[in-house]
Amino acid sequence: MYVSRTIEKFIRKASRQFPIILLTGARQVGKTTLLRHLSSDNRTYVTMDDPLVLTLAKTDPALFFQRFKPPLMIDEIQYATELLPYIKMDVDRTHKPGLFWLTGSQQFHVMKGVSESLAGRVGIIRLLGLSQKEQKRKSEDSHPFLPNPKMLHECNKDSKLSLKDLYRNIWRGSYPSIALNRKIDRDLFYSSYIQTYLQRDIRALTNVGDEMSFLRFLRAVAARTGQLLNLTDFARDSDIAPNTAKNWLSMLQTSGIVYLLEPYYTNLTKRLVKTPKLYMLDTGLCSYLTQWSSPETLESGAMSGAIFETFAIVELLKSYWHNGIDAPFYFFRDKDKREIDLIIIRDGTAYPLEIKKTSSPDKSDVRHFKALEKSGMRIGTGGAICLATQSLPLTKSVYAIPVGML
Repeated sequence: MYVSRTIEKFIRKASRQFPIILLTGARQVGKTTLLRHLSSDNRTYVTMDDPLVLTLAKTDPALFFQRFKPPLMIDEIQYATELLPYIKMDVDRTHKPGLFWLTGSQQFHVMKGVSESLAGRVGIIRLLGLSQKEQKRKSEDSHPFLPNPKMLHECNKDSKLSLKDLYRNIWRGSYPSIALNRKIDRDLFYSSYIQTYLQRDIRALTNVGDEMSFLRFLRAVAARTGQLLNLTDFARDSDIAPNTAKNWLSMLQTSGIVYLLEPYYTNLTKRLVKTPKLYMLDTGLCSYLTQWSSPETLESGAMSGAIFETFAIVELLKSYWHNGIDAPFYFFRDKDKREIDLIIIRDGTAYPLEIKKTSSPDKSDVRHFKALEKSGMRIGTGGAICLATQSLPLTKSVYAIPVGML
């Protein structure tokens, strides 16, 4: 059964504006299902997973477009970047919007071809797994999140999420096929996912000679979700060179596995940390790689707080990316270890957020918000994302925000 996605409205809008739409994201986030659902009857669908179609696309692109004419949806375009110059010629000749819909799981190869061939002609859209609202069949209620009183009031009715249900969702993850079907064996799903990822995407992106070393690296990254990026630690744990760790981390970014949250700092002070924080983009994959055998052991284990923070950050990302908006996200940390988990900057205003695994946040949890006052930026309402059951004020301008609201 198809589940509506928040991003549908933006895809339709972009397709009326651009001749080419490129939908990128990790494997299994639902790119093909989404675009096929939105496709009209007259849009032809072809996939580069078909060996015969792929051979034709790579060896004779001109003949390919004689066989398959736009409006056209091409799945896994990264395997046949030879098609991109011909797509450009077709677009320049007809000047019609919505001619080509493309999907790609490897942003490095796709974006390289796009920047060279399709600049100015393509709308690029990023897709993550299902958000909480999408799983609740309320995709139309998802808007870019801000902790302002009006939005918190509107979301308050949807804030109920038990600790058991929360960590079950975190443990299983947000890829549609496993999030929507509780009968699917979680360990088998992620084992197969990693094998596919290693064998197809990673080998295509670069020459990884030792897959076991890469798997150790992947597990080391998952174990440090929510922490400051430290490539030296990754290299040591994986028994690889630091430059190799840097290259492999870049691959994880381009294939939609990890997200780097950049620090917020100004030229007014040099006391701020300038190292990004790392987050896995799917908590189910993160839980599997770090070998938590059940939601209960995950909730009570050493990673409980970090995985909760990761879940919250990714849900907030979805609220922006799935509405076609870049996420203006930063974190704050100075040399005195005063830290703010997330700062959302909109229209010159900074909205600070703390993420705490507690059902009873208090003023002490948001005490570092005052550190932003020296930045000279206007400070908006803030919040503490937590396990509370309803949104209540902690101070005059800071609210407790139930994680179920996101």
